[in-house]
Amino acid sequence: MKRIDAAFSRAKAEGRAAFVSYVCAGDPDPATSLKVCRSLLASGVDIMELGVPFSDPLADGLTNQLAAQRALESGVTQADVFQLVREIREENEETPIVFYTYYNLMFSNGLDTYVRDAKAAGVDGLLVLDLPPEEAEDYLASCRRHDMGTVFLIAPTTPSERVGYIAKHATGFVYYVSRTGVTGVRESLAEDLQEMVGMIREATDKPLVVGFGVSKREQVAAISAIADGVVVGSAIVNTIRENLGDASVMTERVGGLVSDLVAGTKVR
Repeated sequence: MKRIDAAFSRAKAEGRAAFVSYVCAGDPDPATSLKVCRSLLASGVDIMELGVPFSDPLADGLTNQLAAQRALESGVTQADVFQLVREIREENEETPIVFYTYYNLMFSNGLDTYVRDAKAAGVDGLLVLDLPPEEAEDYLASCRRHDMGTVFLIAPTTPSERVGYIAKHATGFVYYVSRTGVTGVRESLAEDLQEMVGMIREATDKPLVVGFGVSKREQVAAISAIADGVVVGSAIVNTIRENLGDASVMTERVGGLVSDLVAGTKVR
């Protein structure tokens, strides 16, 4: 977890919010996925969120569903996802990596083994989309055992009295899903965003990131003014999809997009 803490501390010291990028590991194939990750790192991302390809990604919109499908159709396995992390770590020891995953992928091959292997590969935190903290006793115990950071979601529909309970079990950071529904690009931010962030701030002092629907520099800037970090996923994944077949163009355009968005994180 030291990398996660350091990322937020470094961003704060530089007068900005942390930028969290999302891509699906192995999209569209393992070799190109590594090139995309290299482009993200070169563009200044503070935390890299890697989606673990899954055949039934309930929290994902069409963009991220298709990314997972491309990865699975190229033959990506869990071993390939861990190998991608190891290859990133050969070149970058500083940037935190968080898996965006589903509980079945962890449970099916042994929960403790999964957490241990993810940590050994170089993963710093886990965001398990379909596992609420009330049902996470075994998972939390494994994460404590292997010093793995935990990330939990807070939604616009989360009652205020439950926010503190969720945040208490997050050891990496708290992720506020700014809109109900699945992932995907939105044209505008939620009208109640500032109010909800304020409510969460009253319940916890842990790092707070905001995501779901963020795609423009001005949206990044608005979130950066009130939160510790901002997550962009579908806009990056769309850029991958739009440039399939030419890895050089793809990585160049991903880098250009992310560099522009990262510039929006400056808050002073």
